[in-house]
Amino acid sequence: MSEALRSAVPVFSIVGHSGAGKTTLVEKLIRELSARGLRVATIKHAHHKVELDTPGKDSYRYKEAGAVMSMLLTRDALQLVADAKVQREPEQLAQRFLGEADLVLAEGFSHAPGAKIEVLRRACGQPPRCAIADGLVAMVTDMDEAHPQLPHFALEDVPGIADFILQRAVR
Repeated sequence: MSEALRSAVPVFSIVGHSGAGKTTLVEKLIRELSARGLRVATIKHAHHKVELDTPGKDSYRYKEAGAVMSMLLTRDALQLVADAKVQREPEQLAQRFLGEADLVLAEGFSHAPGAKIEVLRRACGQPPRCAIADGLVAMVTDMDEAHPQLPHFALEDVPGIADFILQRAVR
């Protein structure tokens, strides 16, 4: 499938208000797309400070000494910690760090450029977070009136959402 997708890793941001179900949808899409043979990577935007390193550990000491990136490699996994002083967009991050993936699902990044799929639930009592001009390409919602000119998917239509993502990814 890798060769069928365009040379740049396609990135789709899953956006929406807190509690709308973004993480659940991303998790289900990863399972669906992986079952279809794709290598899926994710990027998660956090609005709050998260400690990615521990004072006193080697990688922390390297960063304190001035390293702009530090990688920890174990037998089963690797973790990269890099400076992010400048706001980075999902496409930039994907091309730089996730080139081995067939597709990247980014959670959040509602203000970043790029294709967005918004999760919107009537029970949340909020209007849509993004406008079509922001790169919004589809809605996953139980609200027919939210951006009716865009494709709409039911919250549980994970195969349909995956099909839509793949159709757009090969354009």
